[in-house]
Amino acid sequence: MNDPISDFLTRIRNACAAQQEQVFIPFSKMKAELARILQEEGYIWSYETDTSAAHPRLKLKLKYQDKASVIRSLDRVSKPGLRKYVGSTEIPRVLGGLGISILSTSRGIMTGAKARKAKVGGELLATVW
Repeated sequence: MNDPISDFLTRIRNACAAQQEQVFIPFSKMKAELARILQEEGYIWSYETDTSAAHPRLKLKLKYQDKASVIRSLDRVSKPGLRKYVGSTEIPRVLGGLGISILSTSRGIMTGAKARKAKVGGELLATVW
């Protein structure tokens, strides 16, 4: 697998399309941080690390409203072949503030709003709405 973040986003996207209640994803610290942000912003109910299998994995409990997923779109912006870096003033607002952008900064992984407030830029990983 060349891009674990794309795999993470695709597994969530596919599980939402199939209306599954939960999805299992191979564990990494970066994926755990992405799951933490999705939970803080209200896009998933919860996440936890499952160590009962041979390899640790993340268990995400997805959120639905009126039988439709709360996550409408989950897009990877910066890719291994073409990285996308933004300054603190260039962080995009997703749907006029209704969605979130996720950045990898020198202070860790954070949402676009928090990065703008902290005046730090970084690699634009994904947008969610």
